[in-house]
Amino acid sequence: MSNPGHLTRRTWLRRAGLGSVALASGVREIFGQPAARRPNIVFILADDLGYADVSCYGRPDLSTPNIDRLAATGVRFLQAYANSAVCTATRTALITGRYQYRYRVGLEEPLNARSAPGVGLSPKEPTLPSLLKKAGYGTTLVGKWHLGSLPAFGPLQSGYDHFYGFRGGAVDYYSHRAPNQADDLWDDDAAIHQTGYLTDLLGSRAVEVVNAYARSNQPFLLSLHFNAPHWPWEAPGDEAESERIKATNLVHYDGGTQKTYQRMIAQLDVQIGRVLAALDANRRLDDTIVVFTSDNGGERFADTWPFTGRKTELLEGGLRIPAIVSWPARLPKGRTTGQVAISMDWLPTLVAAAGGASDPASPPDGIDLLPHLLDPASVTPRALFWRYKGNAQRAARIGDDKYLKMLDNTFLFDVVDDPMERANLKARRPDVYARLEAAWHEWNATMLPEIDESATDNLTGDKTPDRPGAVSNGGKADNPPTRPRRDASASRRGS
Repeated sequence: MSNPGHLTRRTWLRRAGLGSVALASGVREIFGQPAARRPNIVFILADDLGYADVSCYGRPDLSTPNIDRLAATGVRFLQAYANSAVCTATRTALITGRYQYRYRVGLEEPLNARSAPGVGLSPKEPTLPSLLKKAGYGTTLVGKWHLGSLPAFGPLQSGYDHFYGFRGGAVDYYSHRAPNQADDLWDDDAAIHQTGYLTDLLGSRAVEVVNAYARSNQPFLLSLHFNAPHWPWEAPGDEAESERIKATNLVHYDGGTQKTYQRMIAQLDVQIGRVLAALDANRRLDDTIVVFTSDNGGERFADTWPFTGRKTELLEGGLRIPAIVSWPARLPKGRTTGQVAISMDWLPTLVAAAGGASDPASPPDGIDLLPHLLDPASVTPRALFWRYKGNAQRAARIGDDKYLKMLDNTFLFDVVDDPMERANLKARRPDVYARLEAAWHEWNATMLPEIDESATDNLTGDKTPDRPGAVSNGGKADNPPTRPRRDASASRRGS
């Protein structure tokens, strides 16, 4: 793919080191600090990482010293949620700060070959990178996009100055090919070919980005969105597995082991360590906000303890995620917070930390978490809502109580006292159940309705034996999903 106007990596790195860029926002102080010292932001997103898949969240058979270092120098969330149990929907909420169901692209669970053509995140929508650009930040995405394809959609169209990574939902770690066998590695809007294990390539580019921004003295947002530990199950040294599955759709239900999965996470941790070392070497670590989290709960080999459920399910294991924030210059160190948080909170939080402002035409649904990070003992009650088209799932958490519907089965859980969601309190506390169910329907009526055209995925009994009750889509990953049942009591617009 030729692009005469394309700014090459070498040219960009040279230009980025020439000097600072004037700050556009005019903000003179942030938390009493001069605007020139506004924080850099490194947002690290893992893909399909389970709540307990890193050692600081309890993984007993795996060491993640660099992720643990972030927890030791910052604040670790104990009740962080993803906006969805799959990728595209959560990433829509993350980049816009709003419920994904406000956008057509957010109805995709996830965006894939079954999705209608021409669906993606509109460049007209305010985003985390576009709002930070208005505040004078340089913005770069390294890694996964998964919010629509060229020419209409892409990172450069939605606020990022630079992009290195892949556009779809999954790629092979060695060939960098998508499930449809197309090459999917890009430098800005130019397709490229490069050899190497993708986790390592993303880490290397992130280090280059940090070094370049440090030379420029421009505050920056680096979105580092790894594909690890998402399938295909390939760790460093697994080129033979990459060769074996090259003619498949990469899902390879006959592949993967716990050891492979652990090695994938260990290498993710190594690359995070390289980025932290680059910040440290450039004396930017203290004044940089580093966020580490996941886009949804874990999949097949993940550790989601103490929760049940996984990716594609609105059980806690499909929604609960690790979330750590380190900002040595401002935040307490080695603390935990019980504040309930969700992916769409990061836009208002980080824009506030940068001294920027949200777009009044697209007010965030998330909240600014900074007060709770500065004082981890401070907790604000939340009301959060989800839905997932596969198996007609609905969920709401208000306080400690959670309403859950899967197919025709309904539940009420206290997810603080009963994180495994075993004791159904629906009959014992009918008033609470009715209140949460009504709140879900009231919220759902304000969102775009579910539509038959949108894609949805779910792990079914023909793929994994612990999902015998899930509706099967025929056992083929590329088949249209079974149409979910409708809620008899739902409003016409909201269901």
